[in-house]
Amino acid sequence: MSIKTYAGIPQKHAALETSKIVLIPVPYDGTSTWQKGADKGPEAFLDASENMELYDIETQTEVYKQGVYLADAITENSSPEAVVSEVHKITKDYIKRNKFVTIFGGEHSISIGTIRAFNECFDNLTVLHIDAHADLRKEYHGSKCNHACAVYEAGQTTNLVQVGIRSMDVAETTVMDEEKVFFAHDMAKDEYWMDKVIEALGENVFITFDLDAFDPSILPSTGTPEPGGLFWYETLDFLKQVFEERNVVGFDIVELCPNPEERASDFVAAKLYYKMLTYKFAGTDEEEEYESNFNETKKGVSKFNTEEDEY
Repeated sequence: MSIKTYAGIPQKHAALETSKIVLIPVPYDGTSTWQKGADKGPEAFLDASENMELYDIETQTEVYKQGVYLADAITENSSPEAVVSEVHKITKDYIKRNKFVTIFGGEHSISIGTIRAFNECFDNLTVLHIDAHADLRKEYHGSKCNHACAVYEAGQTTNLVQVGIRSMDVAETTVMDEEKVFFAHDMAKDEYWMDKVIEALGENVFITFDLDAFDPSILPSTGTPEPGGLFWYETLDFLKQVFEERNVVGFDIVELCPNPEERASDFVAAKLYYKMLTYKFAGTDEEEEYESNFNETKKGVSKFNTEEDEY
């Protein structure tokens, strides 16, 4: 990728040593099963970010001044398992550097690696999964590292809370905790759904946001668009509450499948990323040191991964 800093920000706000935030692009599309092109998502997202105003009107802040380091893209693509392993390793390395780590995919299988890294570093992790699809298959097309399996492991090892779900296979009902699943058709009739989600979250929250959670009327360029999704301001209202009331320790955004004839989706993804950073650091002084509160002694890997099973 030719872009040297996130959103074209000045180098003084983009150095690893001084940045509070790390952005890891993962241009991977090895397991998607309908529209291909998510591997082009990070480049389209970064291009759109360069054309975005960096002053946030709502909060009257410029979050990029907290420092955003654009890491080298993870280009491993030899196998789904190898990709998950590399994403896990690099994500964990940056967490241990006391950074607020964010990841932009790529299709949703990369989240297996990101969630694994955060679960190893943070106590009592909640995974807030915002998506059109349940993604709870244990295995799909011969691999446990398929996009359809993105949060199966999280469901076994973390407090998994799912929001916006409106498409799934019947087999996924056998592993789904329906008390922590907020289906889109129920959300449409429940004015209190946001409060109920917040109540289900623990203190430390990792957000995995699949862009097909949005209604395709505002973001059509994704691998598997589904009608009946979230809209812009309700999404921001919800995310703002999550960031205000819980300790969001990191997030990933996945499944942008850019279309050269429809660039608005790229910009929606770019704006979403920037708004999520803004909500995380609203009220934080630029000179104030970021403390991620990760647990260096946490040995979470043993909960779900033996040497024989390691990807």
